[in-house]
Amino acid sequence: MAGNSVLLAAVSVLSACQQSYFAMHVAKARLKYKVMPPAVSGSPEFERIFRAQQNGVEFYPLFMITLWMAGWYFNQGFATCLGLVYMYARHQYFWGYSEAAKKRILGFRLSLGALALLAVLAVLGIANSFLDEYLDIDIAKKLRHF
Repeated sequence: MAGNSVLLAAVSVLSACQQSYFAMHVAKARLKYKVMPPAVSGSPEFERIFRAQQNGVEFYPLFMITLWMAGWYFNQGFATCLGLVYMYARHQYFWGYSEAAKKRILGFRLSLGALALLAVLAVLGIANSFLDEYLDIDIAKKLRHF
């Protein structure tokens, strides 16, 4: 099974590295703006960096679940591409938000779009698997015949 999921695994590891990278920038900002743990407020510059990272952490479980479900039940290649789009959008979001709150919008919208598509693909794939397994109806197979 691991060989069948190598692309999903690669995106997962890359996204974990990205999360670590963002956390590292929060640590640097703590030193630069003299905000010692457990404090989470300080200068507006620190707070934007901190919120950008925290928002990524908040969305990370949704990303992982939809990535893997879309990959397993719909199409690994397509899910992987959407996962990379999501990571790019999160990068844009983080650096945009770090500069100014208004600069986060494009990255946020793009990441939500990628998440929404992953969720739709996951639901479609799971629904098809359910119908095939329990009702012996394979919609994907029927669509290929048209």
